[in-house]
Amino acid sequence: MEFFSTSTGQAAIVIAVFALTIVAFVVDKVRSDIVALCSLALLLITNVLTPAEALAGFSNSAVVMMIGLFVVGGAVFQTGLARTISGRLLKLAGRSEPKLFFLVMIVTAVVAAFVSNTGTVALLLPIILAMAKSASISPGKLMMPLAFASSMGGLLTLIGTPPNLIVDGYLRDNGREGFGFFSFLPIGLICMAVGLLMLYPLCRFCLGKRTKETTDTDADDGLAALLHEYHIDDLVFRLKAPSGSAHLEGMTVGELAIRKHYGVTILEVRRANRTIFSTNIQEAVDASTVLQADDTFYVLGHKEQVEAFAADHNLCVFEDPESDGKGKLDFYEIGLAEVLISPESALINRTLRSAHFKERFGVTVLAVKRQGKYLFDNVLDTPVKNGDMLLVHGEWRGIESMAKKNREWIVIGSPTEDAESVALDHKAPLAAAIMALMVGCMVFADQIGIKPVAVVILAGLLMVLTRCVRSVDAAYKMIGWESIVLIAAMMPMSTALSKTGISEWIATSLVSGLHAYGPVAAMAGVYIVTSVLSTFISNSATAILVAPIAWAAATQLGVSPTPFMMTAAVAASACFATPICTPPNAMVMNAGHYNFMDYVKVGLPLQIVMGIVAILVIPLFFPL
Repeated sequence: MEFFSTSTGQAAIVIAVFALTIVAFVVDKVRSDIVALCSLALLLITNVLTPAEALAGFSNSAVVMMIGLFVVGGAVFQTGLARTISGRLLKLAGRSEPKLFFLVMIVTAVVAAFVSNTGTVALLLPIILAMAKSASISPGKLMMPLAFASSMGGLLTLIGTPPNLIVDGYLRDNGREGFGFFSFLPIGLICMAVGLLMLYPLCRFCLGKRTKETTDTDADDGLAALLHEYHIDDLVFRLKAPSGSAHLEGMTVGELAIRKHYGVTILEVRRANRTIFSTNIQEAVDASTVLQADDTFYVLGHKEQVEAFAADHNLCVFEDPESDGKGKLDFYEIGLAEVLISPESALINRTLRSAHFKERFGVTVLAVKRQGKYLFDNVLDTPVKNGDMLLVHGEWRGIESMAKKNREWIVIGSPTEDAESVALDHKAPLAAAIMALMVGCMVFADQIGIKPVAVVILAGLLMVLTRCVRSVDAAYKMIGWESIVLIAAMMPMSTALSKTGISEWIATSLVSGLHAYGPVAAMAGVYIVTSVLSTFISNSATAILVAPIAWAAATQLGVSPTPFMMTAAVAASACFATPICTPPNAMVMNAGHYNFMDYVKVGLPLQIVMGIVAILVIPLFFPL
């Protein structure tokens, strides 16, 4: 056959671009996604690829699925579901790093046996991050095992990874019996056992010097500490009318005149979440807020004042054994911030009431910090001084609007970031239901006649619509765009290698040269070719390229093609040496703070040893 199916010039261009790309990845001086885009641009401007071929990766279903799964995974983290699940898993492993390592590997592999490795990593990544944080372990010690375990788990079942399905389909299309659902299980278990035994010391040796990355304190904890600093936590109470009472129903907060008569401030009301699409479970109050019979009131005041108000209006204090009746503020929709009055502020020497502060920004001033002292009483009628620190409570958007008035005052911290980091715990059951529905639909996608990519897109949309993700902007921020661009921009490289005949020539040459040494040597050749190709192009594309070559090699030797097909499938999935060989490897790159050489140091030895083991054990279960 000819060396290349197209012009030698185009083949030379592809080889040069391919080599430069690998060198750039190894040197690691430029971000990996930028390198991939440069590679794509070179193939496009040299006319090796058409615009449609070059941009095909960005519309690839796997890439679109990754985007949706990032949103789903972000929602799992945002709602605190990741923290809950990780807490339960930590009870099994404790804070032992080895136990946690093996627990992550085993759980990931089991899930990946029935769900795509991309989906598995996207779902488990926020959970594993939460586990690492709780156990005070660097995420870098768990992210790579997570990605590798997802690939190993894909070897356990027929549906675990696309190459399994590709080689099974090739066998059936050529009149041979295909693989059963658990035909891969013996090979997968042995490879996984080897992987587990090798990966732990490899990670310890190559990634062991990593320390726990500095992480921000949870906003919930920081805001609660702020309440404690101002001594506000002892002044917040929860009140509610007895069941069936309608004493306050229909009244407005203004009509109650609660601050005037009792010196008590209603901070917010909680109302029943009647629909999963509800945008608020908390409502800030103003004078026009109409009260309902089932409202729960969060009020600020001294205990005797609160009790007097409750007695006069047939309300009872919510009894909470852990807080002795004191209320706990949550910060789902309503936030908290410190505001420093600047020397140029128009508020200086004016009262907050005369400045209509609450009406302008929809926030309530809970306390004033002045020269190290805290003022609680009559804060609305106390003239503001230069250097005062106001503790404000209100809707996050109101606090954000205050932050833009930087000539009047300075809002300490970032309201947007604080809001986005608050766990939406009340949405955790809903997020769990959506995630469970998504996994179920993906497992039985063929039976119900729906594409997995459609399932993931729908799940991501549901997370946004049900407010399991705080906002659309927050959803976009959850997407690992570097990983997305890296995978999408590198996918056309497989098209270029195939289009120019380079992949086929390499594979055919190597395998044909090993025929004379017997079927096991030929199987080893198939494995090497597949492993090398899948290191740089997608495992699905590799399986498609290698399947006919493996079939031809078995046919020429007069042996069963089944073990050769099994070899191709295992080699395509057991690929760990680069961040671009599988989507999971790319997905954990940022979270683990890895570079290209980290994958080489850990993944290459693992890939070589697993290849040797696979070549030895496959003929035992699938005779030649």
